Amino acid sequence: MQWQQVLGFVAAITPLTLIPGASFTLVTQRVIAGSRADGVLVALGSACGLLVHATFAAVGLSALVMSSAQALTVVKILGAGYLVWLGVTTWRSARRGDVEPAAVRSSARLRLPWARLGGFGQGLWSNVLNPKAASVYLTLVPQFLTSRRPIAPQIAALAVAHVAVVLVWLLFWTSVVGAARAVVGTPRFRSWMSRVAGAVLVGFGIRTAVAAR
Repeated sequence: MQWQQVLGFVAAITPLTLIPGASFTLVTQRVIAGSRADGVLVALGSACGLLVHATFAAVGLSALVMSSAQALTVVKILGAGYLVWLGVTTWRSARRGDVEPAAVRSSARLRLPWARLGGFGQGLWSNVLNPKAASVYLTLVPQFLTSRRPIAPQIAALAVAHVAVVLVWLLFWTSVVGAARAVVGTPRFRSWMSRVAGAVLVGFGIRTAVAAR
């Protein structure tokens, strides 16, 4: 793969990365509720989620999902359900005055299998269950592939570039929120931001569910 192709992909993916999404919201909420380390974990989890989609694309699994309207609907519903659950529990934790996300400190009855992973697990599954992340590797990535060369190594190179862009952005935002937290990190502010983050996550989930129709 030529370096010009990688740069072209970076130029195309950067504006999409800068649009606030679930990972952006999770980083904001986790840093305000906890520390910069929590934001770093979300960023790393989000990056690993992208690698999962890249792997699926490399072996042709995501192409199978995207070619089946029924399978794609299942993926979208799962993603929507997870975001709504995460948003509702975050909102509930803010109402109780508990700034630690409920996804980490929820009861065993409501705990999801990956909830104990904390910020990393939330970032990971928010991207794994995000059909838009999968669609990047089915609509945008193919434009930068050369059929005369093995596909898997090319996808791997583009995935590394994608992960680098996402990490740079989320880690930068972690630092920004961390710096602001030192000034406005009062319990009331953190509770308010947790409510906002919860509402945004629910909104993303509902939008995903509507798109699944």
